[in-house]
Amino acid sequence: MKQFFKQVFATMVGISMWLISALLIAVVAIVCMALSDSDAKEVKPGSVMKITLKGTLDERSQEEDFMSIMLGDDYGSTGLDDLVRSIDAAAENDNVEGIYIEVGAFDGGQPAMLQELRQALVRFRKNSGKWIVAYGDTYTQGAYYVCSAANELYANHYGLVDWHGLASQPIFYTDLLKKVGVKFQVFKVGKFKSAVEPYINTEMSEANREQVQAYLGSIWNQLLTEVADGRTELTTSLLDSLADETTLLKEAEELTADKFIDGGMYIDELKACLRAKLGLKDDKAIYFVEPKDVLAAVDEKEHDDKIAVYYAVGEIQQISPRSFSSDETIDMETMVRDLQKLREDDDIKAVVLRVNSPGGSAFASEQIWREVQLLKEKKPVVVSMGGLAASGGYYISCGASKIIAEPMTLTGSIGIFGLVPDATELLTDKLELHFDVVKTNRHSDFGALGRSLDEEECNMMQAYVERGYALFLKRVADGRNMETADVDSIGQGRVWTGEQALKLNLVDALGDLQDAIREASSLAELSEYSVVSYPEQKSWFEQLAEDKEEHYLETRMKASLGDLAPAVNLLEMLTRPRRFEESIYARLPYEVVIK
Repeated sequence: MKQFFKQVFATMVGISMWLISALLIAVVAIVCMALSDSDAKEVKPGSVMKITLKGTLDERSQEEDFMSIMLGDDYGSTGLDDLVRSIDAAAENDNVEGIYIEVGAFDGGQPAMLQELRQALVRFRKNSGKWIVAYGDTYTQGAYYVCSAANELYANHYGLVDWHGLASQPIFYTDLLKKVGVKFQVFKVGKFKSAVEPYINTEMSEANREQVQAYLGSIWNQLLTEVADGRTELTTSLLDSLADETTLLKEAEELTADKFIDGGMYIDELKACLRAKLGLKDDKAIYFVEPKDVLAAVDEKEHDDKIAVYYAVGEIQQISPRSFSSDETIDMETMVRDLQKLREDDDIKAVVLRVNSPGGSAFASEQIWREVQLLKEKKPVVVSMGGLAASGGYYISCGASKIIAEPMTLTGSIGIFGLVPDATELLTDKLELHFDVVKTNRHSDFGALGRSLDEEECNMMQAYVERGYALFLKRVADGRNMETADVDSIGQGRVWTGEQALKLNLVDALGDLQDAIREASSLAELSEYSVVSYPEQKSWFEQLAEDKEEHYLETRMKASLGDLAPAVNLLEMLTRPRRFEESIYARLPYEVVIK
């Protein structure tokens, strides 16, 4: 009886703690929504749209969660979708005099995403004739690249401006894994397919070094050309030499002399400069509006015919992701189901598939490819490639009606690999575990913990990977109207930029999301249409309510890892327990970020 009352008491305490936790979360949610939720500010004559570059640059705008709000503005992110739309809307709004860009703690982003943002600013100046002024205490290289589209670019007198070039520094885990008694059995096709190298090598292969040098060179040359176009007194050769001099250590006056910036200012001097542009007196406040305010002022007519923009962002997984953010992974089952709904929706006349993915599961990529083909039979499907559309990301794209990429997009990487972790030494020698088995057939314990794959099983795995590569080649050849031998010659796992891919017939044109939408409207023969985005975004509180707290915290902890985050995510994806088909990947091993 005493034990019974102990159990009842423990249960009551547990329920009470759960209720208290739920109540605290609800209270925090209400407070945060009150802090973050406000009516749009009126865009009055003489308005200046203020863009604050902070945190990370994501594909889609997301509601700030309570950690972002509590920890401050610099913790958040900027959504490329709404930012580009607001810049285009500001060009059309006669009440907006110009754009002021204030650079905060900006982490940079994928080259193609920064390029798309910068192109929107260039388009704003060209189409509207209005001005853009940029100012910051600290410019990362990515922030400087974006702000080089401004008419005037200023830095704090004692601020920092970083311009140092591009580098790729992969991390190799081979010796670390060897110390703990773990190795990987590798199966791959493609001499450039380098995703396996961190687990079997201690340095880059010559083939990998060749491809990385080629695409970094392509991106860097584009950066030099575009910045030189914006900063007309600079040449590409001068910009290249400035990168060798490490501008981060130069003072504003020296950078001004180099024509790298237009001058050093304190924030009060910058505000005086803006007032002068607006014809305001010294005691008159500048009327700033945010991008969301400008978007709210747009009077968009609703049309029956619609073009859907479907965001396929993150690693492609066969199983539902555990992570808190739905934008971090592409869940095969969810995406297939969503595409089926778009196929059956008669109001949707065309679909733009916005792909920003390094790939992932080869099996899941094939299932998504199939659904794209079924969708294409009923309505046009145009792919808009973002920062990455490589390996599995290219797999799901290759069968579209048209493919449009940014010049700096990383794409291609047509190849397949398999990794099977072998922890035999760790388990048996170091931990002194013992395994035994009873089986009815020779390979009944295929992939079992505690033993390596034998020679026959390795041969079977390699054959399976080669069949997967042959299928990948066929999908690309059919989608791009090429011979498989020609695809193989530019495949082999090699990564290309969008600029290079256009010459190889891997994409149809260079452009941004808006170009893809226009192409979709042309293919669907639409003169008037509305644009709708999918999948539907849930608020952070809705996501938290559907997930476990530890998953939310796990995602937040990963976000704090900085440069190590991609490596940790990849290692986790490759080593977690899975079914056999989940060990075969079509994936890019790394991402290029301009910081």
